[in-house]
Order: sequence, then C-alpha cells, then structure tokens
Amino acid sequence: MKSLFDGVTEGVKNMKRYQAGKSIEEVKREFGLDKIVKLASNENPLGPAPEVIETIKNEAENVYLYPDSDSRILKENLSKHYSLPLENIFIGNGSDEILDLLMTLLLNEGDQIVQGDPSFIKYELAAKSRGGESIKIELDENHRLQPEKMLEAITDQTRAIFICNPNNPTGTMLEKKEIEALLKKVPEEVLFVVDQAYYEYMTAEEYFDGIELLAQYPNLFLMRTFSKAYGMAGLRVGYGLGNPKLVDYLNRIRGPFNVNRIAQVAAAAALEADDHLQKCYQLNKKGKAYLYQQFSELDLEYIETQSNFMMVDTGIAAEKVFKELQQKGVIIRPGHQFGMESWIRLTIGTQAENEFFIEKLKDLLKGEDKL
Repeated sequence: MKSLFDGVTEGVKNMKRYQAGKSIEEVKREFGLDKIVKLASNENPLGPAPEVIETIKNEAENVYLYPDSDSRILKENLSKHYSLPLENIFIGNGSDEILDLLMTLLLNEGDQIVQGDPSFIKYELAAKSRGGESIKIELDENHRLQPEKMLEAITDQTRAIFICNPNNPTGTMLEKKEIEALLKKVPEEVLFVVDQAYYEYMTAEEYFDGIELLAQYPNLFLMRTFSKAYGMAGLRVGYGLGNPKLVDYLNRIRGPFNVNRIAQVAAAAALEADDHLQKCYQLNKKGKAYLYQQFSELDLEYIETQSNFMMVDTGIAAEKVFKELQQKGVIIRPGHQFGMESWIRLTIGTQAENEFFIEKLKDLLKGEDKL
C-alpha cells in the first residue's frame, strides 16, 4: 500500500535532527536555579551595539509592512564595506538558509560534498536533505583541517568543498597560503566554500580574507554572518560573497521575503558600529587569555582558538561533564557529539561568566578526584 511518505529520500529518512542546546529558561525550570550562564552556542555575550538596538526599536512600528525583498540597504552597506559590486552579494536568513540553497542548487541524488570531521554539522545535514553524501576527512593531530586529503577526496561526484575557517568546533584555522594553495588545485566545477562565521574574531596574522580572489576564482564563495561577532544570532541574517551568476541563481530559488525588515536594518546599522565590534573583539581576546591560563593551571589540555569558543579536554566523559555543569548552572556543548569523547566546547563569555564557569568546573573536578 502506498504511503504519503514514499517519496521521502533515503538521505532524509536516515538523517538525525539537529539538536540545539537547552534554553536558559528550560534549565532554570528543570534544576530550580536562579543563575544560569549559557556558554553552549557561541553567542556574543555583549549582544549588539547600542545603536543597533535603537535602530530595532525605531523599525518596530513598521513590521506590518513586508520587508524589502532584495535587502537593498543592507546590500549597499556591504558593497561599500567590502568595495564589491551589489551583484556579488547574497543576503540570507542566516548561514543555514544559504547552505540549504547551495545544496538545492548544486546537488542531485548521489552527489557529494567534502568537509572536515569534526566540522559544522549543517554541511552534512544540508547535503543529506537533498539526497547527497558528505565525505568527511578527519582533522590532523593538531585538530586542523587537512587540505591535501580533502583534495584527494574530490571525485567526479563532488559538487562542493567546505572549508570552515576558523573551524567549528575546534577553533583552529588554515593560513592564507594553505587555503590559496588548495583553491588553485580544486577543479573549477567544484564550488569552494569558505565558511567565515567567526572571521571577525581571528587574531592570527596569516588569516584568509578571500575578497580579493573572488574575481579570479568564479567557484569561490565566502560565507559570513551577523550572528557571532555582531551579536545578532536571534535575528537570523547572514550573507554570501561570490560570482554574480551564482548569486543570481541563489536569488531565483530563495523565498521572496527571506530576511525580515528588523534583521535588515539592524545588520546595516551593525556594519557601521566599529567601536562596538572592537570592544567585542578585545573582550574575547582577554577572555581567551584568561581561560588559557586557568586550563594550564588545572593541567588540562586545550586547543588554541581563533574564534569566540574553545575546546578543553577534562579527562571525564563529556556527557557526564555536560550534565553536572548544567546542574551547577553552566550550559556548555559536550564533545562526544563531535566524536571527542572527553572534550567540551565552551563559548568565551564575559569575565564574570568565565570565572563562574571555572569555579563550577573546579568543583566538578574535585568531585572526580581530578584536583
């Protein structure tokens, strides 16, 4: 007998749903806590700039109107910011939508993408939802992507390669020369995606920007977002920079009003709030140094990061650490979800949040006779 769901692809049938972390309110209710520090989702603890908040308030009275379908003002601000033509810029409802649209555009049943492992889980989910397959290349001993092995994994079925830089969840990055060397070797019919969600947090001098290479490489596509350093995760707005033909195709298949009007004006204002962005950068840099010192004093292995999160090996099963820290009022991301069984990932918060986390981690380690 036929079923309504006979046409669902095997990729979707075999997919696991993305598991977002528990909300602060949910954890408060579950454990009867008054104070919760959420360090699970790589959010900016300072939030958006004051002028962005003011812009949001001023725009609120206009939400009865549909947004600009073309996100024109935001595009113009990005065009000015990067000295790029409007035709090179695609605006999406967060990077998630852009990934979904890329896979819709490029993948047929049985096609492949190449990515690191572990890396951002959305690449695999987006590919599977279109009947595609994700070829995952293990990170090296320093938790970095392996460009040469990723290149070797490209076949006639490969439609895209994803370079998450800095990589999520490890926070490591490939240097400019490494990415450029790989880009030169990847076939031009394979889309070369550099996911730069944490671009604004990078401190290393040899980081990859890529803007200047867009005209030279039609298969290069850069993804950036307002969710992280700009503190606007709740508004869902990201953007892609690529060749005009690719941008045109993406615009053909997106929804007509894919980015709401609050998100559009807020993102446009955020681009001009340089002082706040620098404040967020410096806070993250300071917090990173503090956590490095604390983990060293606790004799815990950690991965040096180029992002606003980091990973540390507690020597205890990650799921156990996750549950116990949650009961103590700290929400982190357990590494077993990434195949790193005794590691945890934490967002770098404010100084007070970082100190609260260290206090609770020390309590946990003492209870496990690790101190």
